Amino acid sequence: MTVLLVMAKAPVPGVVKTRLCPPASHLQAARIAAAALLDSLDTVGATPGVTPVLALHGRLADAEEAAELTAAIAGWQILPQRGTDLGDRLANAHADVADAYPGRSVFQIGMDTPQLTPAQLDAAVHRLSLGDAVLGPAMDGGWWSLGLHDPRYAAVLRTVPMSTALTGHHTIAALREWGLRVDCLNPLRDVDEWADALAVAASNPGDSRFARQVAAVQRSLTSGIAP
Repeated sequence: MTVLLVMAKAPVPGVVKTRLCPPASHLQAARIAAAALLDSLDTVGATPGVTPVLALHGRLADAEEAAELTAAIAGWQILPQRGTDLGDRLANAHADVADAYPGRSVFQIGMDTPQLTPAQLDAAVHRLSLGDAVLGPAMDGGWWSLGLHDPRYAAVLRTVPMSTALTGHHTIAALREWGLRVDCLNPLRDVDEWADALAVAASNPGDSRFARQVAAVQRSLTSGIAP
């Protein structure tokens, strides 16, 4: 059974999604982050045949929607993120999962793609079962997912410059240097800036927490009423 690893920051105002500010306030950005994380946790929970694990940076007790987030991860394995930078934290999270679940493949996502559906996630996990590695490119040049048949190969992420327009390219190249066959998934837009939040919310309407929260912020900006 594949381990589905979610990398996340506790949605604390002033700590997460600061690139949404302005126009959003730090409080609004944290609420948007909490909604994105809750939608992502729901998607993982609705994906069959996986073992959910959360690698968390920060304390949920300090976060927006702390009670709902705590309830959403009931029964999950929770691991603290370790490391000095993002590449290090990613590599360590995969290594920690490898220690906790020997011999399992790992498929990792973050909290920036709340539009991801259980069907898309299930199909991506199946693709991983057919090869060495899968990578889901993001439209900004990064990546929204990484699946590894052997999660210890995530050590290569320590050498990859993160949060650049070439992060996806360099990640694929680093994995291929170790002889891995890398299968690319369909690209998704991740939520970094306000334009991303609007576009992702528009593509994911209905009962999505994320879309509702973005709409609430838009209304407050139009009315001039602070949250």
